[in-house]
Amino acid sequence: MSELPIESALPDLRKALRAAPAAVLQAPPGAGKTTRVPLALLDEPWAADGRIVMLEPRRLATRAAAHRMAQMLGEPVGRTVGYRMRMDSRCGPDTRIEVVTEGVLTRLLQDDPELRGVAAVIFDEFHERSLNADLGLALCLEAQGALRPELRLLVMSATLDGEAVARLLGGAPVISSEGRSHPVETRYLERDPKGRIDEVVTGGVLRAVAEEDGDVLVFLPGEGEIRRVEAALAGDPRCHSLRLAPLYGNLPQEQQDLALRPGRERRVVLATAIAETSLTIEGVRVVVDGGLMRVPRFDPGSGMTRLETMRVSRASADQRRGRAGRLGPGVCYRLWSEATHRTLAAQTTPEIMQADLAPLALDLAQWGVADPGDLAWLAPPPAAAYAQARGLLTELGALDADGRITAHGLAMARLPMHPRLAHMVLKGKTIGLGGLACDIAALLSERDILRSQPGGRDADLRLRAEALRGPTRGLAIDRSGVQRAREQARQWRRQLKVGDEHDDIERTGLVLALAYPDRIARRRPGGEPRYQLSNGRGAFFGEVEPLATADWLAVADVDGDKREARIFLAAPLSMADIEESFADLIGVRDEVAWDAREEAVRARRVRRLGALALKDEPLADADPALMVQALISGIRGIGLHALPWTRESLSLRARVNFLRRNAPEAWPDMSDQALLDGIDEWLAPFLAGMSRRAHLSRLDMTAAIKARLDWPQQKALDERAPTHVAVPSGSRIAIDYDAGDEPVLAVRLQEMFGLAETPRIGGGQMPLLLHLLSPARRPVQVTRDLASFWKNAYRQVKSDLKGQYPKHYWPDDPLQAEPTSRAKPRGT
Repeated sequence: MSELPIESALPDLRKALRAAPAAVLQAPPGAGKTTRVPLALLDEPWAADGRIVMLEPRRLATRAAAHRMAQMLGEPVGRTVGYRMRMDSRCGPDTRIEVVTEGVLTRLLQDDPELRGVAAVIFDEFHERSLNADLGLALCLEAQGALRPELRLLVMSATLDGEAVARLLGGAPVISSEGRSHPVETRYLERDPKGRIDEVVTGGVLRAVAEEDGDVLVFLPGEGEIRRVEAALAGDPRCHSLRLAPLYGNLPQEQQDLALRPGRERRVVLATAIAETSLTIEGVRVVVDGGLMRVPRFDPGSGMTRLETMRVSRASADQRRGRAGRLGPGVCYRLWSEATHRTLAAQTTPEIMQADLAPLALDLAQWGVADPGDLAWLAPPPAAAYAQARGLLTELGALDADGRITAHGLAMARLPMHPRLAHMVLKGKTIGLGGLACDIAALLSERDILRSQPGGRDADLRLRAEALRGPTRGLAIDRSGVQRAREQARQWRRQLKVGDEHDDIERTGLVLALAYPDRIARRRPGGEPRYQLSNGRGAFFGEVEPLATADWLAVADVDGDKREARIFLAAPLSMADIEESFADLIGVRDEVAWDAREEAVRARRVRRLGALALKDEPLADADPALMVQALISGIRGIGLHALPWTRESLSLRARVNFLRRNAPEAWPDMSDQALLDGIDEWLAPFLAGMSRRAHLSRLDMTAAIKARLDWPQQKALDERAPTHVAVPSGSRIAIDYDAGDEPVLAVRLQEMFGLAETPRIGGGQMPLLLHLLSPARRPVQVTRDLASFWKNAYRQVKSDLKGQYPKHYWPDDPLQAEPTSRAKPRGT
């Protein structure tokens, strides 16, 4: 133990935790913090006879840490040191150190918020920022502040900003430890962007094996890539002397342990990100890093989670690289360029920022917290995802209308499974399908037990349920996965007091729909295997599937695409089951909406399950107000040109806008945008009895626009912005208010003889812009000053017009001449 780098930091850590209830320990991988710190704190005065609970983010690391500490004490696991996780526990009455997976701590807190008998909680590898670790720390901080001020909290991290965590812990001291530092040479290998990751990694491994000695640790994103690389290496003569050792979470424990142990043969460990931290893999001096990881991404809009393969962060890449230098100088092959490395994100995004928050929301509701802002977080849960999670819990009956947890919600929270599955098994039990529900919950909690078949992957969940119960009919099955699922189903059957009887597998779709009522799917019309989900999204089968002929499905696994999701796992469902079991989710609603294709209001009475219309019939007595609102919606979509504007109504608008330019507070806005924005107010009273665009031709737009003016405004409008002006010839000429910024009077020159000044409007304040016209009504002069025109320009204009129109009357003195609308005044 004295050789571990962490030893030098232990005195400061003990001192800090004697003086304060919280501390942060920063130590790089290989320092020994996971196995040495809990043992070093066991005899501290504040620990007394209490237990130390240490959280690990992964099951494999949980077992390995407990076994290593027990070995250091010379004891079997389950005496002083034990562990607890789902489906596996090794603790006894004398156990003082419990290494647990993170969900176990949440359960301990919910059952006993004081954590009686627990002296300290250690959060190991907190830099991984798992959702359960963030939640566990938030709940521990509240328990410490309100109930257990003496409870010690220790956050241990390799790469996280320790000062930020210290602030979260109320200004806790930060203790740092140096790691065992051996030089690691980094070799960047440019990756073919078109090459499959498993092919690229295989090439990298072969190069590493040829160039270097020692065991090799290879990082791949998932089990599928591990299996393909394993097969490729096993078939290469250069690897016949190597021991290929897969290492991933779903691997049986004995195979995991085998991968961790060095042997006589040179070893190549093919691992997921599970090997980044916590685990010690002895003998490794070469790392081959594919640079990818697989993380779940949740889309709150669709309520779907998809696994996304993405580049690792620089922090993760450094963790992986460090694995090559634990025992001595090593080499790390990075299958990307040095330039690409500089573009990687500094840290991995915390799980809380991109995960399905339904389990978190249920835990907080059980804790008595509706607003996560009431707790302390390093990063609070995103509001949109959290609201979607609470909406789902309300739909499942876990929360009441006020957002408080219900008795059903409490029963769900007591089950160590996702809230959807908890609801499914509880409801399944009430309808006599509890055993089948436990089987399905176990299947959905594991990776798919059915491997790809020669004809492709079959999405039917019933096949998995059959495989769980007996012979597999020649299907390619993951037998270790089947065994895990069977054991889990048995445990849940015992917990729910459900017998071992085998319920009808043909009811699988019904049971599945209990968990995913938002993913009940109806086949769309047409020949393609496309469906609409009750949450409104689209879904489809990417391959030829027997299930694709079903009219109704319950869908469990989709890829979460925002536009249309690909279906990976589903089961058929009957309309009778929907009507019987989801009656509380089916509503009858009168739907009045604009049909853009028909350009008409469509009024229907619809029975709906979410977005799915179960029955749709015409509605004869629709609410008139709804009809008007739907028609207005259609007009908004088309635009104001859908309305029957006349010369008079357009002139009215222009007159009001003219006055508004000079007195905006006194007159309403008649612009297109303003009319659209306020269309509910000014047009709605005139739309009664109309339901189609064609009906709009009956509208009196002048009356509709005039109704926006009160009586004093209407009177002032006629006085200040008249429609016409009487000119000397006796004609009443319309004023054009829509010609530009200034009102225009277009009048033949001869009709203005005898008028000395320009006509004015606006209470005599604004002269009209005169367009003086020839007998052919072509402009010959534009002026705002008629007197100046007569004096200065008329003589030349008269000369030009007299040559063009010799039969017309062109007096020398226009102010003394008789105006006329004819060629000449009468009698001349």
